[in-house]
Amino acid sequence: MARNKEKLVLLLDVGPSMHGVLPEVEKVCSMLVEKKLIFNKDDEVGVVVFGTEETNNELMDEVGGYENIVVLQDIKVVDGDLIDILKKLPRGTVDGDFLDAIVVGMDMLIKKYKGIYKGKKRLCLITNAIHPTKDSLEGSKEDQVGTLAVQMTAQGMKMESIVVRGILSQDANKRIMDENDRLLSIFSKKTRSRTVYVDSPISLLGALKTRRVTPVTVFRGHLELSQQMKIKVWVYKKTQEEKFPTLKKYSEKAPSTSKFATHQVMVDYEYKSVDDSSTVVPPEQRIKGYRYGPQVVPISDAERDAVKFKPEKGVKLLGFTDASNIIRHYYMKDVYLFIAEPGNTRAILAVSAIARAMKEMNKVAILRCVWRQGQQNVVVGVLTPNISQNNKIPDSFYFNVLPFIEDVREYQFPSFNSFPASWLPNEQQQMAADEFVQMLNLAPSGKEEALLPEFTPNPVLERFYHHLELKSKQPDAAVPPLDETLKRITEPDLELDFENKSVLDSLCKHFELKENSKLKKSARRLLPEKPSGSNGEDGNGNVSDARAVDSIGQEPVVKIEKIGDLTPVQDFEVMMTRRDNPEWVGKAIREMRDKILSLLTNSHGGDNYLVAVECIIALRKGCILEQEPGPYNNLMRYLYRYCQEKEISTFPKLLASMDVTLISKSEAVDSNFTDDEARRFLDKIKPEPKD
Repeated sequence: MARNKEKLVLLLDVGPSMHGVLPEVEKVCSMLVEKKLIFNKDDEVGVVVFGTEETNNELMDEVGGYENIVVLQDIKVVDGDLIDILKKLPRGTVDGDFLDAIVVGMDMLIKKYKGIYKGKKRLCLITNAIHPTKDSLEGSKEDQVGTLAVQMTAQGMKMESIVVRGILSQDANKRIMDENDRLLSIFSKKTRSRTVYVDSPISLLGALKTRRVTPVTVFRGHLELSQQMKIKVWVYKKTQEEKFPTLKKYSEKAPSTSKFATHQVMVDYEYKSVDDSSTVVPPEQRIKGYRYGPQVVPISDAERDAVKFKPEKGVKLLGFTDASNIIRHYYMKDVYLFIAEPGNTRAILAVSAIARAMKEMNKVAILRCVWRQGQQNVVVGVLTPNISQNNKIPDSFYFNVLPFIEDVREYQFPSFNSFPASWLPNEQQQMAADEFVQMLNLAPSGKEEALLPEFTPNPVLERFYHHLELKSKQPDAAVPPLDETLKRITEPDLELDFENKSVLDSLCKHFELKENSKLKKSARRLLPEKPSGSNGEDGNGNVSDARAVDSIGQEPVVKIEKIGDLTPVQDFEVMMTRRDNPEWVGKAIREMRDKILSLLTNSHGGDNYLVAVECIIALRKGCILEQEPGPYNNLMRYLYRYCQEKEISTFPKLLASMDVTLISKSEAVDSNFTDDEARRFLDKIKPEPKD
């Protein structure tokens, strides 16, 4: 549709003071065109640069003035050549005038369409705005900007101004900067314009909206507060995850010269009988089924339609609650924006009154929502007031979907309070950790917050778009490395680490890292000494094999899958650290329990007791770490009864001498034993001296 096409003119400052950020300007403008080629290939773009030594624009020829402004590209449909132009912007030699550049850009749009195009027309200005603008021949600069704003509104144009400041503007004249900021603010107040200030390359990449998404309502109707009170609202999506463009099947069978060839690939499926592969089963003889235990229960389309839940379309208030009752991690999926029906004064007043009352009382609303007729599910969510700070923008609500019980995942993690005092950080360690966290604060006082979502592009998507553009010109092009600016989004800031080296040194000093000799030993063994539970059976090995698995941070080549006889403690510890399958922990605990019982029952003269006690100590530590006290405590009580029945006294003495007792509640919250009960058990297993 013509109204959905955008006509855009880029106004780029290439003066000497902008040379330091021009590589980033080239990137963001190239990304803009790359995305238009994917999502809006019929859009038209023109490019104007100012701050150049030469001059080339129509206004210069027609009326004079407007010097140091060059039209690099007239307005035309986006193509690959435009990307090449934007990647090689000229470096200017004079300070540019952004007001003159705005006039040239407006003139290009007016002459190109002459009132015949009613769609989207936009100017995008990128400058640092630190140099003076020319004085107006008639009236003040404010009057000149006001006249431009009126003309811009009359022509249906919008303007987006990106002002790059930061380090580059530290030596600039503050009076001139304030004056330019004031002129740009007039555009924001009198037209549909937006001014954004950025101070880093990352913010610049995200400041220009490279993807134009047309807002579409997900719901238009009444917000039902009661049977008697209803407010007309429109609902939009505020956030939605951006997906990769859909890959489509392409056929080369159609003639390349045909203008009407779609190159579309049609996919069709045939269902054939198991008994006779040549017999095609028609649709009326097919039926879907659901697995229920070992059987498949057939459900016809009519039955499926009958059991479907078919709620009525609408948004209804269920009640209010304190904002503190809604936990942040309950929010699911995307965020929705509720606004009053545009132009409906009564609805706007009603929404504003309720939103301000909720804000004052610190309340939120719980809604039941069915966005469209025929929707099979009901959404229950929380409505939060959004009080506007702009007099021109009415108040609104944010809506977040809340989970049902089936959507909640309960994971039990041990509390730090359940660990022994020796495992808790001391005062110096806590201070070092606090300083480390403060060092990485993304919003330090007096500075702009880093990695703001509205200014941070997705590096994975940006890299994909860039690679797609390369492939369009070079089919054999390799995947490019991640851009340095985008890399700063995904990797730690090395400059920040260098500036705070003392903080990092303090953290390393108070949290000394040591190699786990037991795990290292199990990882570096030669094959003749390999863990007894490994799968390998050969006895051959050499020193190079050992070196290959002896590098720190490298996963052991041989994964232990069972506890063997030679090194049961080491095998158990390695199995407990495996996280490639959640069943490994339970398997390790069961096998260690069986190994302990086997050592005890097959002992001759107590020759296995010491190894059994070492295994018990390892099992106890592992059960505390995993907060699984049950298997260990049950084993200890069984061992107590077994020793009593068999009149074994040496083994209990050995356990008592090493203070091996039950796991108490202070060590694992799920334990059934208090500290006193655990100590009493230790006293109980100590054999009483015989008379």
